Amino acid sequence: MAKLQLTLACGDYDFLRPLINGEIQPQGIELNVLTMPSPERHGRMLKHEEFDVCELSLVGYLVSRDKGCGYNAIPVFPHRRFRHQYMVKRTGCGIEKPSDLNGKRVALDTLQNSAGLWMRGILQDHYGVDLKTVEWWCQEEEDIAFEPASWMNVKRVPHGKNIDQMLLDGELDASLYPETLPSMRAGNPKVALLFPDPKKAEIDYYKNGGHFPIMHTVVVKNEILKEHPWVGISLVQAFERAKQICYTRNSDPRSFALVWVQDLMREQKEIFGADPWPYNLDDNRKALEAVIRYEFEQGMIKKNPKVEELFFAPSLERIQHYV
Repeated sequence: MAKLQLTLACGDYDFLRPLINGEIQPQGIELNVLTMPSPERHGRMLKHEEFDVCELSLVGYLVSRDKGCGYNAIPVFPHRRFRHQYMVKRTGCGIEKPSDLNGKRVALDTLQNSAGLWMRGILQDHYGVDLKTVEWWCQEEEDIAFEPASWMNVKRVPHGKNIDQMLLDGELDASLYPETLPSMRAGNPKVALLFPDPKKAEIDYYKNGGHFPIMHTVVVKNEILKEHPWVGISLVQAFERAKQICYTRNSDPRSFALVWVQDLMREQKEIFGADPWPYNLDDNRKALEAVIRYEFEQGMIKKNPKVEELFFAPSLERIQHYV
């Protein structure tokens, strides 16, 4: 029987490289892999549903599913990132600790961005920030239009301006942006990290009831899952095998141009265990429940689903037999 030909859009990560270069092929599937940056990939899937299989923003997926999208997720989470190191303040504006963000003007890329959602949730749950008091300034249009919660004070950055310059000019007080701002990369003294030692803050947060924030999941078009329900299982299996190959390679210090890579890998294992990126629901339940709660409270989704409702059921029932 001929293999099912599917297009996968994803990022170029070490976890995914065995799939990208064809070293791993899902059983019964021939993948045409397209690597591209997150904004392009997310926009094309959320707005036009272009790909058969797609690594997609977790927050964007929940918003689109709430509105009846044509795809479903499998329990694969290929991108996570701690976010304390992306919280930036303007120096001299009275922000000395996270709770000083209350009542301030804070910049975002979009409300729908996974990084921004996690940062708002982390600040609310762990650092005494009252999101209702903050003036939120969004740089970009949302991929999927929605009405934020009535308590959110949301404003749009004027055409021709950008949040980095507005921060330097004193028009904004802080930023929760998904990538490092140009002013921070340049070492501009007008801006500084909200957490001076972000790695320590991230470890403390994780050890005190926090999560390793999930940025992305993987979605598959409903028409494919309906006609070929085995595809969900086959894809989860392939993503897991690719990850395990990556772990094996990462155990070899010759794989990296990093002097202290062995110490870093040891530290990671001590904090997170053998697999910081598990592909299943049980190990990710609390983080997924947090995302659902944040999105529901902030008006991004109108329904408050259970975790199981968000993922393709057959792959969940049988996944343990395939990975």
